[in-house]
Amino acid sequence: MTKAFDAFERAIRDAEQLLARYDAEKSASNGHNGEVLKRAGLVMALAAWETYVKDRIHSEIDTWLQAVDGSPIGKFVRRRLEEDLKRFFNPNSERTRRIFIEYFDTDITKDWVWDNYDSSTSKKALDALIAKRGDAAHKANTAAHSSAEPHKVKREELEKGIRFLKGLVAATEKAKITK
Repeated sequence: MTKAFDAFERAIRDAEQLLARYDAEKSASNGHNGEVLKRAGLVMALAAWETYVKDRIHSEIDTWLQAVDGSPIGKFVRRRLEEDLKRFFNPNSERTRRIFIEYFDTDITKDWVWDNYDSSTSKKALDALIAKRGDAAHKANTAAHSSAEPHKVKREELEKGIRFLKGLVAATEKAKITK
């Protein structure tokens, strides 16, 4: 496994811990509403995915540029990559596919196959999670009573999303990028 995978495993634990905290809050009769923990858990899970993608790209570019490291061409590619990664956020399927094609001439999404997912369903599931994350992160609950609006992130959705991202990262790990 790559260093990017190891970092993802550590980062995804934040989302898992928030889900566990939500469960503990829900079962406790302390009057706290733990709904914010589910939204935060989704944001953290997708931050783990974004970090994984960026780390994996860095790892692969290090391998690709070994022969030209320090040269003007190597410096140019690294500078361009850093500029591109500064604008690389919310890595949905198309953004992720595009950056891997641009730098490695590889459609990484073709390798997103595992269990009950093929490439197409993986892309749709990732894009749906990214959209839900946007809603959870950028649309505050402004209802006078916290129970007046339906919850943006359901517990089962967060649990399934974490499981999905773990599978997606494992499938991406199997992808042969460096030729």
